[in-house]
Amino acid sequence: MTKQNEIKTAFVELAKPGTTSKQLRKEIEKAFPKASKKEIRLAAFSAMIEIVEQRPQEATELQDLAITTNGTENPTLGSD
Repeated sequence: MTKQNEIKTAFVELAKPGTTSKQLRKEIEKAFPKASKKEIRLAAFSAMIEIVEQRPQEATELQDLAITTNGTENPTLGSD
């Protein structure tokens, strides 16, 4: 399994009702401290596509994380 697939699997497992994109990012960064922003962003989009039909709210949080992380050095996610 590639690193991106491992991150995607973690996103799918961590995405639960009420979990924010900021919480997801913190958990992923803790589990994969050497992952690049690109790997995280692509894994988030991949996970979002995988769960969108069954879990739309969680997919929205993954989309928020992926979009907000896109091209930023120090992304600020969520509504803090």
